[in-house]
Amino acid sequence: MVKLEFISKFKDIVTSAQTVKIAAFFSFTILLTGIISSQNFFFQNIIENGISRRDIIAQKTLIVEDVKRTEQHKKEVAQKIEPVMAPAEDDFIRTNLQTLQTSIMQIRRKDADESVKKEEIGILFDLSDNSKRDFVINYLLKADDNSLHEVFDKSSLILTNILNAGITEKDYEKDNIDKIILNNLISNVSKRQVSVITALLEQVIVPNLVVDEFATEIARKNAQNSVKPYEVVFQKGDKILFEGEPVTRLKRDALRQAGYNVYQLNWQGLAAIYIIVFIATAMFLGFMKFFEREYLEPRYLAISAVLSLFLALIGVMLPVGFSPYVLPIPAFLMLMSIFTNPRVALVASVVLLSVMVVGYQYNIQFMVTFLMLTLFSVILMSQIKYAKRVDLIKIGFNISIAGLVIVLSIYILEKCLIDVDNVLILKDVSFIFLNGILSSIITLGSLPLFESTFKIITSYGLAELGDHNQKLLKRLQMDAPGTYHHSLMVSNLCEAAAEAIGADPILARVGALYHDIGKLKRPLFFVENQSYFLIENPHNKFTPRISKMIITAHPKDGIEIAKEYHLPQVIQNFILQHHGEGLASYFYNQAVKEEGIDNVKEEQFRYTGPKPNTKETAILMIADAVESAVRSLKNPTPEEIEAMINKIIIERLNDGQLSDSPLTLKDIKTIASTFSRILRGMQHNRIKYQENLAEELQKQKINMPAKLLDEDLENKIKQLEGDTKPEEPKKSDGDKND
Repeated sequence: MVKLEFISKFKDIVTSAQTVKIAAFFSFTILLTGIISSQNFFFQNIIENGISRRDIIAQKTLIVEDVKRTEQHKKEVAQKIEPVMAPAEDDFIRTNLQTLQTSIMQIRRKDADESVKKEEIGILFDLSDNSKRDFVINYLLKADDNSLHEVFDKSSLILTNILNAGITEKDYEKDNIDKIILNNLISNVSKRQVSVITALLEQVIVPNLVVDEFATEIARKNAQNSVKPYEVVFQKGDKILFEGEPVTRLKRDALRQAGYNVYQLNWQGLAAIYIIVFIATAMFLGFMKFFEREYLEPRYLAISAVLSLFLALIGVMLPVGFSPYVLPIPAFLMLMSIFTNPRVALVASVVLLSVMVVGYQYNIQFMVTFLMLTLFSVILMSQIKYAKRVDLIKIGFNISIAGLVIVLSIYILEKCLIDVDNVLILKDVSFIFLNGILSSIITLGSLPLFESTFKIITSYGLAELGDHNQKLLKRLQMDAPGTYHHSLMVSNLCEAAAEAIGADPILARVGALYHDIGKLKRPLFFVENQSYFLIENPHNKFTPRISKMIITAHPKDGIEIAKEYHLPQVIQNFILQHHGEGLASYFYNQAVKEEGIDNVKEEQFRYTGPKPNTKETAILMIADAVESAVRSLKNPTPEEIEAMINKIIIERLNDGQLSDSPLTLKDIKTIASTFSRILRGMQHNRIKYQENLAEELQKQKINMPAKLLDEDLENKIKQLEGDTKPEEPKKSDGDKND
């Protein structure tokens, strides 16, 4: 028993929606990783354990940078760059010299023994040479004031020269301060003064230049950038690799230029590719969750996954060295734009393109070209109205022109820097030009297949369903002509209202055309068809409850017919929701009269729903009721039409039938205004032309210039007045020979 319970719980976990989503996510990432990684098997066919298994010959001239030698040379050049020094604050050095000189003068003036003065001055100086120390102390104590001030002035001047030249940490560490002082001596300095000046300056001089790390780094970078790369040239026909030769980085780069994928398929590389695919897929799903939640349905994710896998598979199947500009990335973007929207298509294209560039080792110009082309294509697709399929061909041609300009511009820039084969330029430009046109053809050809496979109806599919030659619409026209005419009127209202509030006008129009197909099951039980077939209303023989069952069954009957004719779910929503949970008020009121209000409940006379949950189905609910109600009025005035529209909308609002729809009050106001404008045009008064027509034409004859009245008009006037028979037109000279 416990075992069965465990199995049941395990089954519930495995079949839960969350588990299915996780399994689908990992299945896709693993499959895409496998497709991208499969290209690496080719490299293992020629390289084994880093050793070439056969000779590989260059099919074109290759110029390959020896990265290892270039980097080594850059390091050597950078090391030779001396640090850039920057001046530091040095005013305190001059202040220290002045303080030292002031202290000496104070000691000289002090009323104390000479030995005490010598001891105090000795404290101010740190001199290792005792003989020099004694000489300096004696000079500072016994020299006259003029001589001492001369020494102090010369010391200050020499210090200024030294600080202006600058002292680095390196100079200070070498203990060559004496040399620096001697090199900066001024003229007219005696030998005795040199010793004293040197002693004074040694006590205050410190480095006033420090290393500017940022400037030094820039200098070294500039030096590295000035190094020309070491290049190795493989002429066409040269051997890139010999059998048994180790594959160095230089040879790998040469193989990459020759069109070989140089990834070795090991566990580390495989894991790295999977991580990139995993992150890219997660980022795409994150974008969808926060910005395009409506397209997180399984069918939209499924078509995104299938298109991505197809494109990755085409990339693997390209021959080695073949131009990647043939990849139908524009077709991927156009299909994604049609089945979702241009924003989703842009993100999906950029994410997949990034994965392919990394996985297939495409060069940077390929990435730049298709990134720019993707953005251009998204702008074009966002402007398309999906009215004509030929618009896709036009977009494909525009993409071709844009791709040609981008690739050609990149190659022109490259030719300014390196020698590029003109044949290669011509091939790539031709490929990118054909790519756009072929992508549009692929899109057109594959649309019906993807629509039927993933049960997603596109605007093109809707346009096909809206064709009045469709079998189901022809059947509606023949078997229920009143319903067909009603559907046409409602579709016009829905399309105009949807366009006015920013909903999907094509979807609204097509959904309205099919919303009443359930009436095909019992067409004579609906009043709009009874007058056409000139029959009595059969509901006169039924009780209100039976009539209600017949009438309210048409949405359910419509779903059965829709499934029989394979109508998409989005159209079935119109069939189910156009009455919502509304009340069949006519039969309800009849039942109240016959049975009494206490014996009749509103719930028994309501449609089964559900309520409209989109803007388009909500518009249909209002339009369906409005068209029927206005048609029942005899020669209504514009005010009566507007009042009827407002009455129906208020009834639906009060009954809560629009509570699940995203319509705003502003939308409802716009819808009412649109319906009023269209219905006023439908209800215009007719002019009686036959009465007094001769009189009116005669008035026109009097008031109009003679040159505007031809003989035919004269004859018509006379014929209507009864004055003469119509005259035969005179033959021209050219007709006489007939």
